Amino acid sequence: MLAECEELLKAVLPHLDGVLVEQVSPQGGVLRIVARTSESVAMPCPDCGTPSVRRHSGYQRRLADGAVGGRQVRIELTVRRLFCDASECTRMTFAEQVDGLTVRYGRRTPQLKGLLSAVAVALAGRAGERLAAELPVSVSGTTLLSLAMGLPDPSAETPRVLGVDEFALRKGHHSYGTVPTSTNDGVKATPSRSSSTPSSANAASPAPTPLCATTCNGSAAPRATRPCRSRRVCAR
Repeated sequence: MLAECEELLKAVLPHLDGVLVEQVSPQGGVLRIVARTSESVAMPCPDCGTPSVRRHSGYQRRLADGAVGGRQVRIELTVRRLFCDASECTRMTFAEQVDGLTVRYGRRTPQLKGLLSAVAVALAGRAGERLAAELPVSVSGTTLLSLAMGLPDPSAETPRVLGVDEFALRKGHHSYGTVPTSTNDGVKATPSRSSSTPSSANAASPAPTPLCATTCNGSAAPRATRPCRSRRVCAR
């Protein structure tokens, strides 16, 4: 019976497959799961990769996980600190990590972190905090913003249309820079007003892109060096 319950739990929470679940108990609005890692499983050293089972000590980690049945899930996981027996390695001990369940210094499972990151990207801080409370997950708007800022930048695509504009580097001084813009890559400023700046920016593209000059001064020159079907728009 116990084995069947453990299989059912791991079917609902598959990231617990690498640990031994000892207790599951609801406490109000929280589902408490007590688990530990196996003593016989060797874990690799994060520096040299040498596997080790020699135990130094152990400690308990508390991880927040995605809600189940309308209850928040808290995993109390006992992990080992192991010795690294490689003589050439400078690390003496290391804490084991469970794939798919723990990360260094993490207080949330990767599944919950991914969910909150998606909420943060879609709704940002306060609105995301209100939605997370309905999931239910306890998180602040500031934390959601931190998760969104920690995500990697999306891969850049070749812009379909490239626009060029100018801006004043300093008010009252006749010094200007160039701003190539596109709907894909956003804004990238260059501290030069010469006609070679937009030409080089456009030439760096792997495929020809239309160049639309928006001023009547030097930045209109790239049209002469690289044919373009875009209509010239004069800002002055």
